[in-house]
Amino acid sequence: MKIAITGKGGVGKTTLAAVLARLYAAEGRTVLAVDVDPDANLGLALGFSEEELAGITPISKMKDLIAERTGSDSDGLGKFFKINPKVDDIPDRFAREKNGVKLLIMGTVETGGSGCVCPEHVMVKRVISHLVLGRDEAVIMDMEAGLEHLGRGTAGMVDEFIVVIEPGARSIQTYRKVKELAADLGVKKVNVVANKVRSPEDEAFLRERIPAEDFFGAVSYSDDVASADRRGISPFDTSAAAKDEIRRIKEKIDSSIKPKPTTNKGMNP
Repeated sequence: MKIAITGKGGVGKTTLAAVLARLYAAEGRTVLAVDVDPDANLGLALGFSEEELAGITPISKMKDLIAERTGSDSDGLGKFFKINPKVDDIPDRFAREKNGVKLLIMGTVETGGSGCVCPEHVMVKRVISHLVLGRDEAVIMDMEAGLEHLGRGTAGMVDEFIVVIEPGARSIQTYRKVKELAADLGVKKVNVVANKVRSPEDEAFLRERIPAEDFFGAVSYSDDVASADRRGISPFDTSAAAKDEIRRIKEKIDSSIKPKPTTNKGMNP
């Protein structure tokens, strides 16, 4: 199971990603939560302390490792380097576990506005591709608003794209834009979760503008979740109401993901 959760900053996608990850872990699944958002705070939402997170170096900041794997110099500038570095050992080496969930922080890639491909960017994209294509865990990715880190082949193997929005016209635009971007990558299935819903009118506003088959549910505005965010603790441990609402959304996710076929090709009878 591979889930990519996206949306603009502040809409609550990290809350959704963290609670989903912990719900799957509570079922006994092996779960890898991946923070791909430049404003990385998934660790706090999973229950890591600030001190624990301070000891984690994002993958994009591991200069020596990137230089070793890509064959670049440590500055990575003006040099030839590998575009398919070895990354299959990275999740097991650098993920940290809390509350049954393994966390991998990708970090920000500084491009200086040039848009050029750098060793850090190549490394991050290769790790994400490996997580989607080559791992057996349930992988939940807290993405930035765009889908820049997902290539065509990688995106096509993600089981669910979930756009988290708030009640409002600008959030509706975000959902439609992500759906267009995902379609360009060969993904037809994009679902929506509404967050910070304060009234039946809010939910009705969204349901009028989003196809029913795309709408996976709503999470009500919660003072408990807001308090958990301010205190830097996991909303999973503070808001039973939000956890129940997200559990119902999880049930829709589970029912929408079809098991991938297995094959006995190359095996002896």
